[in-house]
Amino acid sequence: MRYQAAPLPDFAGGARYRGGSARAQGTARASESLGFGQGEGSPMRLDDEEESTNYEMRSGGGGFGLPIGLAFGRGGIGCGGIIVLAILAMVMGINPLSLIGVATDGSGVQQGPVDTRPGGREAGEKTPIESTSLKILGSTERVWSKIFAASGGRYDPTILAFYPGNTQSGCGAAQSAAGPFYCPTDKRIYLDTSFFDELATRFGAPGDFAQAYVIAHEVGHHIQNLEGTLGQVHQQQARLSEGQSNALQVKVELQADCYAGVWAANTQGILEPGDIEEGLRAAAAVGDDTLQKASQGVVVPEGFTHGSAADRQKWLKKGLDSGDPRVCDTFGRG
Repeated sequence: MRYQAAPLPDFAGGARYRGGSARAQGTARASESLGFGQGEGSPMRLDDEEESTNYEMRSGGGGFGLPIGLAFGRGGIGCGGIIVLAILAMVMGINPLSLIGVATDGSGVQQGPVDTRPGGREAGEKTPIESTSLKILGSTERVWSKIFAASGGRYDPTILAFYPGNTQSGCGAAQSAAGPFYCPTDKRIYLDTSFFDELATRFGAPGDFAQAYVIAHEVGHHIQNLEGTLGQVHQQQARLSEGQSNALQVKVELQADCYAGVWAANTQGILEPGDIEEGLRAAAAVGDDTLQKASQGVVVPEGFTHGSAADRQKWLKKGLDSGDPRVCDTFGRG
C-alpha cells in the first residue's frame, strides 16, 4: 500500500521479482509465525452493496513493474506495490525512494468503462473480482462521505483504474509487478487485480477482506491527499536525510492502515466472522520486517518505508476498534 509521486508499491506483491517463490514461502511462514493460519473467513456480505461508478477500464500489456504503494508529489500510493518495491530495491540495490518520483500531470483517461480489454472482453465488461472491488470502493465512498459531512466537509472520491500489465499514471509508469498504488497527481488508485492472487499465494493472505484492506488502504492515501498530508510530507522529505525520509514515509503508510480500519469499523452488516483476521493477516504479510526477512534473511529497520508487521497490525486495529479517524495521528501532532 502506498502512494507515490512516482509509482510506489504498498504491498509489494509482484509475481515477477527475482527469487519470488522462495520469498513467498518465507513470507507465508512469517505470517503463520505471527499467529495467523492460512484459511479464509466467510465471504463478506457484499450482495446489497452498490458498485462505485468512479472507475476506468484500461487496456495494457505485459511487463515488469514496481510494487504497490503511494506516489508522491501529486503522485500515488498503493498497498501491494510497496512490498514489491521494497523487495526489488533490496535485490537490485536501489533506494526505494528513488522509485517514488514527482508526478506532473493527470492521466487524461475518461471515467467509466473505456477501451476493449484483452481476452475478448468487451469494453466495460467486468470480471467478478472487478465487481467486488467496485463494491468495496462504493462502500468506502459512502463511509467517508458521512465522516466528512459530520465535520462539515464534502468527500471527493478517488477513481479506481483497472489495468492489465502496465499503463500510464499521473505519477509515471504503472506496472503490475509493482502492485496497487495511489497517485496523488491524478487522484487515482491503480490496480491490476492479478495482485490479489499474489497476495493469497505468495504472501499467505487470502480472502476478500484482505483484498478490501488493500483498496481501503489506498483510499486512505486519497484521504491524506485531500487533507493535504501528502503534500506536506513530500515537502518535508525533500529536506531530510534518507533515513529520516523513510521514517516519515512509515508514518504515512501506518496512517493509511488506520484509515482502512476506520472504514471497516463504519461498514454496516458486510463483515463476516474471520474477516478482521484476514485483514490483520494481510497487514502482517506486508510488514517491512516480514518482507526483509523473506528476501534477505535479516531485518534492517533503517530501511523500513511502510512499518513493521506489528505496527501495521496495531494501526489497522486502532482504526477498527475506534471507527474514528482522529485516533489515526501517527505523526504525533496531538
